[in-house]
Amino acid sequence: MIAQIPILIVIIPLLFAVICPLVGLWKKGLCYFWTILALSLCAVASIDTLFAVMGGGTIHYRLGGWAPPFGIEYVVDHLNAMMLVIISVISLIVAIYSKRSVEQELPEKAVYFYTVFLLQVTGFLGIVITGDLFNLFVFLEIGALAGYALIAIGEDGAPMATFRYIVMGTIGACFYLLGVGYIYISTGSLNMADLQQILPPLYHSKVILTAVAFLLAGLAIKMALFPVHVWLPDAYTKAPSAVSALIAPLMTKISLYVMIRVLFTVFQPRLSIELLPVTDIMVWAGVIAILGGAVMALAQTDFKRMLCYIVVAEVGYIVGGVGLANTVAMKGAILHILNDAVMTVGLFTVAGIVTYKTKSHNISDFEDLFKKMPFTMTAFVVGALSIIGVPPTCGFFSKWYLIQGAVIAKHWAFLGALVLSSLISVILFFRVFEIGYVFRASHGTHADGAEHAAIIDEAPLSMLIPTIAIAIAMILIGLYNQAILSNIIAFAVPKL
Repeated sequence: MIAQIPILIVIIPLLFAVICPLVGLWKKGLCYFWTILALSLCAVASIDTLFAVMGGGTIHYRLGGWAPPFGIEYVVDHLNAMMLVIISVISLIVAIYSKRSVEQELPEKAVYFYTVFLLQVTGFLGIVITGDLFNLFVFLEIGALAGYALIAIGEDGAPMATFRYIVMGTIGACFYLLGVGYIYISTGSLNMADLQQILPPLYHSKVILTAVAFLLAGLAIKMALFPVHVWLPDAYTKAPSAVSALIAPLMTKISLYVMIRVLFTVFQPRLSIELLPVTDIMVWAGVIAILGGAVMALAQTDFKRMLCYIVVAEVGYIVGGVGLANTVAMKGAILHILNDAVMTVGLFTVAGIVTYKTKSHNISDFEDLFKKMPFTMTAFVVGALSIIGVPPTCGFFSKWYLIQGAVIAKHWAFLGALVLSSLISVILFFRVFEIGYVFRASHGTHADGAEHAAIIDEAPLSMLIPTIAIAIAMILIGLYNQAILSNIIAFAVPKL
């Protein structure tokens, strides 16, 4: 049974998704608990796999017993073992959080929501665990199709936002598939480990160089790298609250993982560092993304949309960190994948609570929330401080490694972008803090001018407890960042 855990990580949510509509026919309310059961099992399997990798090294699982490169192989090393835990745990937390949100926003679609939710998680897990380039494309499309369906059932404007997402997502997927096709034509293999051995003599082939260009262009669209990010703000803003909380922290991070996997596993590091100016381009692309995302966030009055542009800037952090191409920066980039996933889900769960309470997600809706929802807003403050980079929250430590990496590489533009974006984040969030403390005279004082206390109206426990748990996780990851770095990320960093 233990030997079958890698396949169970993908099979469990897939099978539960197939059965979920039947559970809904019997009793609609059970779909929520059915989803939590599936993702709990998935999280346990992922955590067990992470410990197995930490104790015994890389795990190889051959589907159907077929040996690679002819058969599909699941390969779990330190990098994607960490990603499996991130995906499964965040998915579980969001599933727990989703109950009241779905009841309010999608009362007649709960069965379909949880079915597609599980398919979305299946796609995410499959992308990360597979060791085959075409199998990765299959899971990429499963995740994309499920994402389109989940976003389209959101608020007014969601269908049009989804249409834009479909167009951009399809272009990105086509670019990726063209890159895979060129590699297969040149090598006759799709297995990542096999390709790492076959490709080096072909690095000067124009076909292979074209494949690299197509792969990176497709992944840039999928990760919403500025300026091909245009699909993301509308899609994640108009999506249902639980959908935003699932997809926003995971979709871009998974695409960034694939980028690292392609650049440093399928191809050897010397291709992108020495033979081609890929990493140099990535650093400057990161600088543009950081500044572009941060400046656009300043212009927003919608809280969810502001968070979307922060996600765009955070993608720039990781792309630029990888592009610096030194060990310290790579540690920071990989750690930031973990940190940003946790920070983003925390802030989007807060956005969902505000939407649940106020039926809107404008920044003005935060008025007086520090008095009405003290626990929710405490979690929000922790998330905001982490995005800014205030110790001991987790965001500080990955930014610190990225800054060190920029100094080592003597890339002062990237260093300046990191510092400037942190200052802009201070402005962004302190603007929300200020509004959150405002208590309007029209409803905050009596006619004689005497103030009366705001009535505490906290979020339901099913939404509040996951949000607080995420805030605690931000602090714990920060406090134990060295343990994570030394036991997991140090083994995930490619030899540059």
